Amino acid sequence: MAGITGMGTTFNLPNYHGELFGLTPEDTPLLSAIGGLGSGSEITSKEWEWQAYDLRDPAQRVALEGQTAPTGEARVRTNFSNVVQIVHERVSTSYTKQAAIGQFAANSAPISGANPITDEHDWQVTQAVKQIARDVNWTCINGQYAKPSDNSSPRKTRGLMQAVSAANTVDRGSNVATGASSVTDTITPASAHSLSVGDVVFFTRTGDATGITTGRPYWVQSVSTTVSFKVAASKGGTALTVGSSTANIDYHSVASSATVLSVDDVNVFAQRVWDGGGLTDGLGVFLCNSSQKIALSKAYADAYGKAVPVTQGEKVGGVVVERLLTDFGPINIMVDRAMPQDALLLTSLSQLKLQFLLIPGKGSFFEEPLAKTGASEDTQIYGEVGLEYGSPLAHGVLRGLPFRGM
Repeated sequence: MAGITGMGTTFNLPNYHGELFGLTPEDTPLLSAIGGLGSGSEITSKEWEWQAYDLRDPAQRVALEGQTAPTGEARVRTNFSNVVQIVHERVSTSYTKQAAIGQFAANSAPISGANPITDEHDWQVTQAVKQIARDVNWTCINGQYAKPSDNSSPRKTRGLMQAVSAANTVDRGSNVATGASSVTDTITPASAHSLSVGDVVFFTRTGDATGITTGRPYWVQSVSTTVSFKVAASKGGTALTVGSSTANIDYHSVASSATVLSVDDVNVFAQRVWDGGGLTDGLGVFLCNSSQKIALSKAYADAYGKAVPVTQGEKVGGVVVERLLTDFGPINIMVDRAMPQDALLLTSLSQLKLQFLLIPGKGSFFEEPLAKTGASEDTQIYGEVGLEYGSPLAHGVLRGLPFRGM
């Protein structure tokens, strides 16, 4: 199965009998936790900002009896900003496809039964909205900021992984590199690398390279001494065409021998974020993908004892850790498929919200029919959305952790 581009017709959207099951998970944990596409605030500019201030370090500040008032002091505010990115989809369904709900594919089983989809166009619009929600959820985590000076390239909102303060970023990976370049299928770091064929690489910034993305693993397919390398989408796969980018690709590798996550790692990381000003609202959440979720459960089970032993007659066994009790408060665990498999992201949910650009007379996220130009139903779905993440010091990221499937 695959998606199509262009108009849906009886030739490229076949009908079948029986119950319809979705194969792709539709959950959007982070997006749902901050209210989904139906919440957030509305703005009237494609860029917006929010403010922050700090206080001086505490000290024993004293004065003499009868002295004149000291020199005045004030705190300087600073700003953070982000942009909304355009979400724009089109669904096109031919009149014939809309009508022929009783026509089944040539390879359909020769049995009686009904087609559960009686309005193809509405069903496709619903799927488009689900895909948009998945895209926005992914972007809230992995989005790479872009604020173009003209309309030749799109705006891109900054996601949490990029927004985290450098002080709260811990990368345990090897071959950590910034400012690499690429041409066709070859990536050239700014300095010599020590990668080997089969090593796992995660890109944290992709620049103008269109064939790679942040948040997913790649395998080193070949190396040219220590000067350059090529990557594949799977171990032993063919080299990908990554495209051209100049001095703006960042990456790290994850060694198969890397130390697995431990309770001490979690505590030290949480302390780092707390020392920086995070974890003050009681709404701390660890975001992780499946590998680090298993690692968290195993680390805490090993450290504090396994589950109640399964005895004769028992029906449940195993360990599931959903909330961590740390010296800096309880931290919930949220499993999100959009998270890189080598990373833990510690965030304060109270600081996160979506911002939507309000389109006059239409709203902030809407669908509308397009003008008739032929024998089809055509709908566009439109919105402009960005992430407000509060203080960069309220979040932290731990990367370079080993994961299953390396």
